[in-house]
Amino acid sequence: MDPRTDVCVLLPTLDEARTIGEVVSGFTERGYENVLVVDGGSTDGTRRIAEEHGARVLVQSGSGKGQAVREGVSEADAPVVLMADGDGTYDPADADAMLEPIAEGRAEHVIGDRFHGMEPGAMPRLNRAGNRLVNRAFAFIHGRNLVDILSGYRAFTRSSFDRLRLTADGFGIETEMAVECVKHGVPTEVVGVGYAPRPADSDTNLRPVRDGARIYLTLFRLAKTNNPLFYFGSVGLLALLTGLAIGGYVGYEWFIREPPVSHEVLAAVGASGVVLGVQLLMFGVLSDVIVAVNREQTRRLEELARRLDEGRGADDRDGSDTGHPVGGPHRRAEDTRGRDAYGDRETGRDADAEESEAEEGDGPVESDREVST
Repeated sequence: MDPRTDVCVLLPTLDEARTIGEVVSGFTERGYENVLVVDGGSTDGTRRIAEEHGARVLVQSGSGKGQAVREGVSEADAPVVLMADGDGTYDPADADAMLEPIAEGRAEHVIGDRFHGMEPGAMPRLNRAGNRLVNRAFAFIHGRNLVDILSGYRAFTRSSFDRLRLTADGFGIETEMAVECVKHGVPTEVVGVGYAPRPADSDTNLRPVRDGARIYLTLFRLAKTNNPLFYFGSVGLLALLTGLAIGGYVGYEWFIREPPVSHEVLAAVGASGVVLGVQLLMFGVLSDVIVAVNREQTRRLEELARRLDEGRGADDRDGSDTGHPVGGPHRRAEDTRGRDAYGDRETGRDADAEESEAEEGDGPVESDREVST
């Protein structure tokens, strides 16, 4: 992979006129000439400034960062995409380090760890605490510690991106990409990068409380297909504990209190909670087994497809090296035998006809193709 020609730098933007010019120039000055800006309807001249600094600009057809990323990748004309933000918080100087694992074949998806080189004031305390909690929740739910799943500095191959099922339109796109990489077994590596504060006169598009709640919901929702034991088990455990608590209260009121008080309705609710909780726990266990089997079968099918592709590529190379058409020399031999069997169609004669002529009469008949002496 040539990092200067096989990479498309993708920059989703919305009202980033203050910083987009420096960001685009930072990549082009380092040899990354293919810069694509996907703009979500800026009104401050972001598109004009990006074009003046050498970027291609695509006006987003929808809204939200997630939709911009999907649309930008579909328009990218390179096998590798390097994604960053247009607010100047990510350093273009880290591009080579981000692409190194892909160039060396160690990974197909790379995440830039902002906490590795975070400058003072780059992230408010509330945001930093929320990021830490999200990363820990991700590691607990999905069984993989990717350090900084909310990082917007990513590098990935388009082939690996096509394997991901992404539906988030907003800032949940990074969370969804991390979950899908774990789910589909995409080789992923984490690289330390710098993270700088936004310029004082620029506004962030991130809303910590609203977007944080959406990120947590995305984590929980995606656990349904990646870790169903947690998804159904957590709800089932909550229902079971609630039912037991209600049942304990009803039992206390009936057996301990004088005079006894019956709570028929509460008793029915508690029993329903226990039954529902047990059923959800059992369903979670069964779903987890099914997902594990399906994941293994998918891995085998992908491995088989990869081997078939490698085999076809080897056959094509062998054919080009020997000068034979696709299919090799055996195909040409088969074609020759086919022509011999059908004979010379221009003269209307074939080998069987000549042999039958030779068998007629008392002696051998010479072919009329020989010149009589």
